[in-house]
Amino acid sequence: MDHPAHPARHGGPASAGRRRFVAAAPLACWATLWPQAGQAAGPTSTAQGALPTHRAVPGGVLVVPIGASPVAPRAALGQQPVLVWGQPSGWTAVAGLALSTAPGPVTVRVTETPSSSARSLVFEVQAAIYPEQRLKVAPRHVELSKDDLARHERERQHLASVMAMRSETPPSGLRMRVPVPGPRSSSFGLRRVFNGQARSPHNGMDIAAPTGTPITSPLPGRVIDTGDYFFSGLSVWLDHGSGLLSFYCHLDTLGCNLGQTLAIGEVLGTVGATGRVTGPHLHWSVMLNRAYVDPALFIDA
Repeated sequence: MDHPAHPARHGGPASAGRRRFVAAAPLACWATLWPQAGQAAGPTSTAQGALPTHRAVPGGVLVVPIGASPVAPRAALGQQPVLVWGQPSGWTAVAGLALSTAPGPVTVRVTETPSSSARSLVFEVQAAIYPEQRLKVAPRHVELSKDDLARHERERQHLASVMAMRSETPPSGLRMRVPVPGPRSSSFGLRRVFNGQARSPHNGMDIAAPTGTPITSPLPGRVIDTGDYFFSGLSVWLDHGSGLLSFYCHLDTLGCNLGQTLAIGEVLGTVGATGRVTGPHLHWSVMLNRAYVDPALFIDA
C-alpha cells in the first residue's frame, strides 16, 4: 500500500564548534534494514530497557546519548519535539528521520532546563538505496475518479490531525513485538512506479497472513483513531507516548474501540483485504515525531 510521506523538519548545516556524528553509508535494498559494520550507533539499551536500532538514513532512527540530568531534558529535531528516554543517570533522544530527509547534516537540539541554553548535536544523514518496482497496469487501477479523489482529500486532512497527536507520557518500552506472524511481503521504502508515474515510498512493513489472523498491539497504547479509509481500508492508530505512534491497515474486523488502552499483546483487530489491496495482509507503520520510520528498527529480537 502506498501512503503519502510526511517529512520531518530538520536543522541546517553544522556550524563550527558543534559535535558531529557520522554513520557509514548503507548497502542497497534489504540490507538497508540492518546496521552496517563500522556504523556509528547509539546505545542498544539503558537501565529502562532496549532502544531501537540506530540508522542515520531517511526512514531511520537517530539514537542520541545526551547525558545525565536530574530531570528529563527536552530535545527537538527542527520544530518537532522528539522522544527522550532513560533516567537521571543517563538520557537518550530517539528521533525519527522521514523518508524525504535529504542526505546531509541534521541537528538535534537539547535543552536541560527551561532556563538553560540549547546545545546542538549534529548528525550526518547518509543516502539509503531502497528498492524500486516498475509495473504496467490498466489506467483504471491508478487513476482515481473525481469522487474518489474528493474522499481521499477529506480523509487525508483527518489523518493529518491524527498524526499530529502527541501525548507527553513516555512509552512503557521502545522494542516492539511483531503484531502478526507471517512473512514480510513488501519492504519499507519500496517505491512503486505505475505506468511511468512514481508513487510515494512504502511507509511501512507488509506482513502476509490469512484473513482473520489476530493482530496484537506491539506495545501498550491508546487507540486514537479507527476508520474505513479509501486507501488503507479498515484501520487503527495507536498512541504509545511521546510522539511514538503505530498504524494498522486493511483489517477485516476491529477488536478495539476509540479511546481504549491496549496492553502489549492485546488483539486490536484481524487481518483482511480492505481498501486498495489485492490480497489479505497487514500493513504496519511506525511513526516517530511525525516521521514514518522503518518498523524493523523497533522489533524486539
